[in-house]
Amino acid sequence: MKKVFSIFTAVLISASAFAQSDPNLGIIPAPVSVTKANGTFILDKTTVLVNQSIDGSKMTDLLNAFIVTKAGFALRETKTPQPNQKAIVLTSVGADQLPAEGYTIKVTPKQIVLTGKGAGLFYAVQSAMQMMPDKVADKITIPAVNINDYPRFSYRGTMLDVGRHFFPVSFIKKYIDQLAYYKINTFHWHLTEDQGWRLEIKKYPKLTQIGSVRNGTIIGNYPGNGNYLTPVKGFYTQDEAKEVVRYAAEKYITVIPEIELPGHASAAIASYPELSCFPDRDTFISDKTPWAGSRKGKQVQQTWGVFDDIFVPSANTFTFLENVLDEVMAIFPSKYIHIGGDEAPKTYWKESAFCQNLMKEKGLKDEHELQSYFIQTIEKYMNSKGRSIIGWDEILEGGLAPNATVMSWRGEDGGIAAAQQKHDVIMTPGSMGLYIDHKQSNSPDEPVTIGGFAPYQKIYAYDPVPKVLTAEERKYIKGVQANLWTEYIKTTAKAENHAFPRLLALAEIAWSPVERKDLKNFSEQRLPVHLARLDKMGINFWVPTPIGQSDKPLTGGDFTIDLKAPVTGAKIYYTIDLARPSESAFLYTAPFKITVPQGEKRVLKTIVIAPSGRRSVTAETVLNNGAPEVKADAKK
Repeated sequence: MKKVFSIFTAVLISASAFAQSDPNLGIIPAPVSVTKANGTFILDKTTVLVNQSIDGSKMTDLLNAFIVTKAGFALRETKTPQPNQKAIVLTSVGADQLPAEGYTIKVTPKQIVLTGKGAGLFYAVQSAMQMMPDKVADKITIPAVNINDYPRFSYRGTMLDVGRHFFPVSFIKKYIDQLAYYKINTFHWHLTEDQGWRLEIKKYPKLTQIGSVRNGTIIGNYPGNGNYLTPVKGFYTQDEAKEVVRYAAEKYITVIPEIELPGHASAAIASYPELSCFPDRDTFISDKTPWAGSRKGKQVQQTWGVFDDIFVPSANTFTFLENVLDEVMAIFPSKYIHIGGDEAPKTYWKESAFCQNLMKEKGLKDEHELQSYFIQTIEKYMNSKGRSIIGWDEILEGGLAPNATVMSWRGEDGGIAAAQQKHDVIMTPGSMGLYIDHKQSNSPDEPVTIGGFAPYQKIYAYDPVPKVLTAEERKYIKGVQANLWTEYIKTTAKAENHAFPRLLALAEIAWSPVERKDLKNFSEQRLPVHLARLDKMGINFWVPTPIGQSDKPLTGGDFTIDLKAPVTGAKIYYTIDLARPSESAFLYTAPFKITVPQGEKRVLKTIVIAPSGRRSVTAETVLNNGAPEVKADAKK
């Protein structure tokens, strides 16, 4: 007799998943302190906007534009409100007593007072916008509250690689808008790579004439299954780069350019082959001409990985790099210039008579010290121009340049070593989820990625200050950064899908005190509202799977399936018949029960569909009531 599989549903709760009051008022990143007060402020057409700050004019414009979008009307601006008139006041009075980039918000039934200066006032406006709920009958009701807020770290960054794939200025600006909304203050722009040189250098036009174009890209994961023979190209003119810098500065974001050296230099070497030292070119006419002629077939790389191409440490190369960096510094006013320094193979240096002779001349014991010599030569030049360098943690090898800041990406060890040597550190370890080109779930629906596993929860759990450091050494941890490498990210839509919601988790660990972190509050109350905002704006974020669904098998006979939508306004569809869920599947409306007969199992499959139609990967949960394991057939 066949066993009957029964399913029945029962309403267990009727409250909205998001009905509970949020102690953080919907703000990401969570403020340092939020103290509720009595009453509410009613924002309506009678409210006026008051500017009492030097920085206030741009801020009032920003806030008023938001209110127009949110409420459907603009506020009248004035310097002197009438007695008892409801007002939103922007002021710098008392801001000098606040920490750098800090602000306060005080909401009473009569006033909302935003206090801060510069970036602090800008961030006060961002938080004020985030805490405003939707209007009801042409009114927005805001709870009375006192907020005191300032950042944990001075450096809160994200890196975008445009060397592998080029993205237009319009997208860069759109990306910067979101960074600013979440109080991320540094945009690290990875502009040169083996696969493309993306910045116009007027003294060396071949860098973009030749170096910005590659003839194809591999298909699939490295080493690939063939090659797309469509050229990949693009670069930013200096005027375009200056416009990005200007646009970012208006939002209190510093743009740090990266010019890779001495490795990851294939695009530059393809443009100017005399910058390289190949082992089959050991006839050196002079220091300015390390080898004669050009290597046949040398081109911008079409695949991924680490290549032996490396700059020769000659006077000619240093002159080239100084000229390039002069033009870079004229575009980017940032204190820091990133010079890479990672994954620099020493093969050609080992086989180059010029390099071996130079090492003897300088008293360098190995090629690691030659790399340190290279980095320190560049650093001295940058310091002479009033700038400082940042490099990936390989710059520690052979001795760290005296004033360098280390970006620790190969785990935390490089950052720990640098802090112990009293060097500033930016923590960005891929092992802690901060490589946001990695996949976001283990679903087969995930797009092709470089590998790894970095869900936003992994980023959220990370503390950028290693516990092994002493109190004094911890002062050298200046911040944290997430990196978006683009080997497998060809489109702006996919770039957004990788960035969001992970950058929101980054924002919270970069800004909020450790004791204010609360993953449940973040993922179940605040994040759904913010993802709905991104959805409405047309930003292609990664849609999370249902809140409450287990990603591990469950055992037993009776299961209550209690799920919440991870995006406000989204719908959850599910199946239990092994079919792939879609809009034609069961619509989840309330918790339900599944009974699995003894000796059998069922598979709950779900999908989340946001209001725009964006959808999650399919999530599966195996419900097992003692079903026997299915063993592979033995070979005959």
